[in-house]
Amino acid sequence: MNYGEITRQLIASLQKKSNFSLQLSSEVRALKRNDDNTWTVTVADLKNGTAQNIRTKFVFIGAGGAALKLLQESGIPEAKDYAGFPVGGQFLVSENPDVVNRHLAKVYGKASVGAPPMSVPHIDTRVLDGKRVVLFGPFATFSTKFLKNGSLWDLMSSTTTSNVMPMMHVGLDNFELVKYLVSQVMLSEEDRFEALKEYYPQAKKEDWRLWQAGQRVQIIKRDAEKGGVLRLGTEVVSDQQGTIAALLGASPGASTAAPIMLNLLEKVFGDRVSSPQWQATLKAIVPSYGRKLNGDVAATERELQYTSEVLGLKYDKPQAADSTPKPQLKPQPVQKEVADIAL
Repeated sequence: MNYGEITRQLIASLQKKSNFSLQLSSEVRALKRNDDNTWTVTVADLKNGTAQNIRTKFVFIGAGGAALKLLQESGIPEAKDYAGFPVGGQFLVSENPDVVNRHLAKVYGKASVGAPPMSVPHIDTRVLDGKRVVLFGPFATFSTKFLKNGSLWDLMSSTTTSNVMPMMHVGLDNFELVKYLVSQVMLSEEDRFEALKEYYPQAKKEDWRLWQAGQRVQIIKRDAEKGGVLRLGTEVVSDQQGTIAALLGASPGASTAAPIMLNLLEKVFGDRVSSPQWQATLKAIVPSYGRKLNGDVAATERELQYTSEVLGLKYDKPQAADSTPKPQLKPQPVQKEVADIAL
């Protein structure tokens, strides 16, 4: 799946709408709540150095690793419950056609005893800049940056008097995870290659290079009982008035993007979501919206068929359980005992 191309097509579609505006090479520098509960967003143009103020009734912060700092900039009380810990990733990459053409799958291993689930590497096919490659990893890395091209001061500047203790509690309560991250940072080139050979014993060093992936900021949330807890998924944080919302954390995959945004709509625009107009629009976009598919075989099959058609995949309707021939049980005739031979 080429998510860059998907993004370009989505933006091209949105640009056809009169109420959509896209500003590139821009950076939010300030967020200020106004007396009437609207927001003033200060946006800097990184090309010419100018800045403009945008007044809006609602702000959504979906800035990945930069989301926490922008949420803190807003000054809403809910932001004080959160901290972030950055974790990076590296992959071994092969572009050798002899390797790439032999592998068209994503293969996961199993975590070692006592190792955290995130330690499980995988070897899979990807398309980078239009070129098919094979990736193996990830190997965890550490940097105080919240973004791949961020500032080394990101972690320090996001640490406050309200979230420093939850961070310390999480460090103490997740010692095995801390130990794993330290061991990953200390890996040598030989160590990483030996890990690859567990999946691909015939691997040759000259076919693989190390590639630095992005950064993710894991959520640390203040907890009344434990002091602080580590959240491995994503979390939507909003103010009580429903005027600002932020998506924090690291998503496990693009497949979670749709349900995350649907949950955001329900949390922030609850009254509108329950209206007939919004319900009709949401169901036009997501036909199965609001309907539980668990246990509803017919509805599940309809959705699978619809999804397959949209994605251009072949859909074979599963055979009904009742149509499976039932075995006829009857006693076997007594036969002469045969020799115990392994075939």
